[in-house]
Amino acid sequence: MSKQERWSKLLELLAVEGKLDVEEAADELAVSPATIRRDLDELAGQQLLVRTRGGAVAQGVSYELPLRYKSARRASEKQRIAQAVADLLGVGDVIGLNGGTTTTEVARALVLRTGGPGAERRQSASGPQYTVVTNALNIAGELAVRPQFKIVVTGGVARPQTFELVGPLTEGVLQQVVLDVAVLGVDGVDPDFGVMTHHEDEASVSRLFAERARKVILATDSTKMGKRAFARICGLDRVDAIVTDSGIAPDVASSLADSGIEVITV
Repeated sequence: MSKQERWSKLLELLAVEGKLDVEEAADELAVSPATIRRDLDELAGQQLLVRTRGGAVAQGVSYELPLRYKSARRASEKQRIAQAVADLLGVGDVIGLNGGTTTTEVARALVLRTGGPGAERRQSASGPQYTVVTNALNIAGELAVRPQFKIVVTGGVARPQTFELVGPLTEGVLQQVVLDVAVLGVDGVDPDFGVMTHHEDEASVSRLFAERARKVILATDSTKMGKRAFARICGLDRVDAIVTDSGIAPDVASSLADSGIEVITV
């Protein structure tokens, strides 16, 4: 196994478990503990994990993990959330999707909704069933080959960690469109500070998605609820619905509902 293969496997394990033990990782990869220690030291040097005595953790730097590694975390919850979000979207809607693991699952859930026998024939006769505006290259790539979707991709500078396009070019496109629904993946939802993400350039793009939409839906797992992140997207008064998993604390759900937000748990 090459170094790059080991690194990929270690980051996949870290994304699933949240922590790594040197001895267990050595057994899993069939290499020596000394090799694992060197690998973890190098990955820590690239800020992809935090070294601990005897291993490593993702805590504190999970947002730095590339999208392909983060997608393994809470995968079943994200798929259920995505299906519930898709059920809220109507045929003919113009839908804004920012980047992230949960919004990627929403795109896939929409594909399943438009599939089935005769789907392509129905589309060719009636036109696309959905228009999706996105700044996420991976979402655009998955949907662009589907005739059921009209895809509008913003311009911008690509962030390699998340595949999201950001910057003035991205914002320029979003200022020229009107959305029925914006579905946003976020990194924090706080009752005082509102909706947040880790990077200010992504926050400004998500803010525009929210401003250009008639309805805003947050698609996020319960670990983000009650948490804060660096950059504010918008206040809770701009949010119409939050779709999350059943792990949300009852008092948090009650507080959000009292604010007039529809809270849907799956």
